[in-house]
Amino acid sequence: MSFAAPPPHDGPPPPGRRQRLRALWADRHALPRFGFWLFTRGLAVLAGCTGLYVLNGFLIGWAGAYEVLAGMTSPAAMRPQWCAWPLSLAGWAAVPAIIGGAAGYVITEQIQAHHARDLEDVLGELRRLTQPPDVPPSSGSGQ
Repeated sequence: MSFAAPPPHDGPPPPGRRQRLRALWADRHALPRFGFWLFTRGLAVLAGCTGLYVLNGFLIGWAGAYEVLAGMTSPAAMRPQWCAWPLSLAGWAAVPAIIGGAAGYVITEQIQAHHARDLEDVLGELRRLTQPPDVPPSSGSGQ
């Protein structure tokens, strides 16, 4: 009876899904400002709006939920009204706030990336560039 040798072990096992999610959550502060905002605050608001939409989709119908969310139909015209009013408010205030916040962060990042330099820095660099190059040292071999 001959048994096959076990395969060589190359190190620790790869991290599981739970460990990868925990590491991703721990690294959220390393994200840029827009990514951090979207990952923390934006997801919570988006989840709330999605939950309201799904609840209204089941209670008043998907087309009715879309019309209330988009502001095409008054929530007073829907039955039951108790769930249509929060969806209407989300469509009127929360969704534009998410879009506006995202656009604001993107625009701010672009402005900061292309921010003008100080005049003294530019003049100092121009002075350095207009100076003649240094003379290279002689080889010193004398030949």
